[in-house]
Formats: sequence, structure tokens, C-alpha cells
Amino acid sequence: MTKTKVLLVGESWVSSATHYKGFDQFGSVTFHLGATPLVDALKDSEFDLDYMPAHEAVEKLPFTMEGLSQYKAIILSDIGANSLLLHPDVWLHGKTVPNRVKLLRDWTLAGGGLIMIGGYFSFQGIDGKARWHRTAVEDALPVTCLPNDDRLEIPEGFRPSIIGPRDHPIFAGIEGDWPLLLGANEVVARDRDDVEVLARLPQDQGSHPLLVTGRHGEGRTLVWTSDIGPHWLPNSFVEWPGYARLWTNVLRWVSKAV
Repeated sequence: MTKTKVLLVGESWVSSATHYKGFDQFGSVTFHLGATPLVDALKDSEFDLDYMPAHEAVEKLPFTMEGLSQYKAIILSDIGANSLLLHPDVWLHGKTVPNRVKLLRDWTLAGGGLIMIGGYFSFQGIDGKARWHRTAVEDALPVTCLPNDDRLEIPEGFRPSIIGPRDHPIFAGIEGDWPLLLGANEVVARDRDDVEVLARLPQDQGSHPLLVTGRHGEGRTLVWTSDIGPHWLPNSFVEWPGYARLWTNVLRWVSKAV
């Protein structure tokens, strides 16, 4: 069976720390991959997932429609717009390169399936630094971004409110209550006939959109405003049988397999 090719972009970071022990101190640097739960969930599925960490995407995300078109779905997760706009040729050498933010919009318009997953560098992100507001990628999404820090930190947890039809393909095979989540990005669902809010935060947490679908030209688009792993999405959600099923269903829907 030929697998459907999917690209996951982002979900990596480097952290540095200084350790003080009395008079002495030393530094350490740690590299993190945040997409391991999703990668593991899709290992034996019908999807062939390419995982392009954020630092690699700066130079390696394709610059042509042909390069993007090898994928049926592209997931942007916890990576800011600057990583796609400021290629080293631009940032260091003052040269021109194709605008990959606009290319992603046009790829979706032509039939690609675009997904954005929440995080500190998704939508507008921490301190507004993700900077997807008023970009070509935002044009393709079924939501609009706030112009400021959009994080919803909910340490007590919230249970998603499912408001879409239970027979929607994205909910196929998912039964019972969903586990708690610990945060999300605040967005505004577009007021269009093609846009459908399938899940949201509960009313006491503002009823903000959580899972939203839409269309852009010939393509399908989807946002999940929480994370794909800790901290906003706890291990209890990752270990829930519905986790793998949810993401398999999402990818089937956005790639037009259902």
C-alpha cells in the first residue's frame, strides 16, 4: 500500500542553562524534540511522516510548488513565521529568495492540506513573537490570529467541549470524554460557510475555538489550538487511545482521504 506523504514542520528547540554551585558555575545546552508523541502515534499508520525540526526548516523547507507538492498535508507546529522568512541568504547576505509563507498559501489554494497546531510559536504565540498574524499563511487558515500574545494558560486543566457532529469523519472511532488540556492559543474562527468549529474550550474558559476546519481554494485547512504533547497536552492525553485516532482522522480529512 502506498502511504500518504505528510510533512511536520517545527517542534524543536535548544535550551541553555547556567548552573551555580557555590563559588562555581557551568553552562549546559540541551536539544529538544517536541513531536515524539505524534511521530510514535503515526508509525504504523497509512501516513509516511517526514519530520523537519524548526532549525532545519529555515533552510530545507522547499522553495518551489513542486517541492511542496510531494506532500498531501503539511503541519506547522510551534514554529514562527520568521523561520520561513529569514533564510540565511536574506538574513546574512542580503539576497532574495522565494517567500515560502506565500508559497504555503498558494500550495493550499491548489489543493494541499494545511494544518497549524498550537504552541508558544504558533498563531501569534508568546509575546506575539510567532508573528503569523496578517501573513499569507493566516489567509489560508479557517481562523484569524490575534495581534498580541495569545496564550491561554490553564493550569487547572480544561476538558474540550465537542460541538461538531459526532458523525464527522474527524471523530470516527473516538468515544467518551476527552482528557484534560492545559492551554491553547486564542484565535477567532472566520465567519464563512466552509468554516466549522468542531471543538472549543468550555464556556467558563471563554469558549475559544480548539478544533476548526475550513477550505482555501481547492485545499482543506485545519487548526488545533492546543499542543501535540506536553506541556499543554499532558501525557494522559498522549496515552489516551483517542490520541492516535484523532490525528489519523485529522490527516485523512485534510488530505481528502475521507
